[in-house]
Amino acid sequence: MKYTEFKDYFQNYPVINSNDSVKGCNFQTAYNQLNNWTKKGLISQLKKGLYVLNKNDRKINVSNVFIANQLYSPSYVSLEYALSLYALIPETVMNITSVSTKKTAKFQNEFGLFSYQSIKISAFRGFIQVSDNNGMKYFLAEPEKAITDFIYFNLSKFDKNDKDIFETSYRFQNLHILNIKKLLLFTKLFNNKKLIIVINNLIKVIKGNINDRSY
Repeated sequence: MKYTEFKDYFQNYPVINSNDSVKGCNFQTAYNQLNNWTKKGLISQLKKGLYVLNKNDRKINVSNVFIANQLYSPSYVSLEYALSLYALIPETVMNITSVSTKKTAKFQNEFGLFSYQSIKISAFRGFIQVSDNNGMKYFLAEPEKAITDFIYFNLSKFDKNDKDIFETSYRFQNLHILNIKKLLLFTKLFNNKKLIIVINNLIKVIKGNINDRSY
């Protein structure tokens, strides 16, 4: 297959799976073509077996959050990146952080660095499907799940009796947007005693902030 034929066929695909590209072709020939086109910059490899056309040739723009779901599935965007999206922390986070039922993993490509934390299946909940700026669908943690995931994966850094750590060390902000019932629901999914204590401390901070805002 010539590149022009390949481009015309896949222009309206957000990502290209190598299994789709080799249909009707000799596997080794198709592999060599993909490798050659990658070296020439005609296509970009996101990971082994997954590609996108170069910026000039692709008709569908893809975002890093959409790519995050495509790289590793099942997964949803969570942790620091989601906290930044919801303005629950003041920092802008560039690397895409996600949670998956698969083993911990990292990928680096032209769209950035993508990291995935492994979570048990029973806690793989609390995310919704949303659209990026290009109208492409991806899975994103609800704010309560993003903060619960974050605390769970950083639990060793939290003291059971420290209520100041949320707003000092981690500079959590806009905590009033969190739904306390959802926080408790998502916390129970992990079946972790220390996590329950830490989240209850966070809830006390939230309630204190809400009371302060009422004056």
